Amino acid sequence: MVVSPQVTRTRRETDEPKPMTFEVLRDLGNRVAEQYGLVFTLPEALQAIYAKFGIDLPTGNGDGTWRLPVPARFVIDRDGTIRAVDADPDYTRRPEPAQTVEILRRLAGR
Repeated sequence: MVVSPQVTRTRRETDEPKPMTFEVLRDLGNRVAEQYGLVFTLPEALQAIYAKFGIDLPTGNGDGTWRLPVPARFVIDRDGTIRAVDADPDYTRRPEPAQTVEILRRLAGR
């Protein structure tokens, strides 16, 4: 499952050759991410760069702000226990998908 503040579908969601096989939940106004301390405002210098690339974050988020959630991965078991967390404000540092798969395999007892 993916959680996103965007109110509109992104180009990636609509242009993917294969439809996504997971749910996308909308966190309007970053309210849930805010409760977990996982929201930041894009600095003005980056706002200008986004605008040059045609990225209209305030409209896409539907709240008029340049706020983004910190990229994060949570693995939560069926009982609601958080088994793994990875959150880093540096969007270039993301967990490897293989790490997530390994965590899920351990949880499934494989």
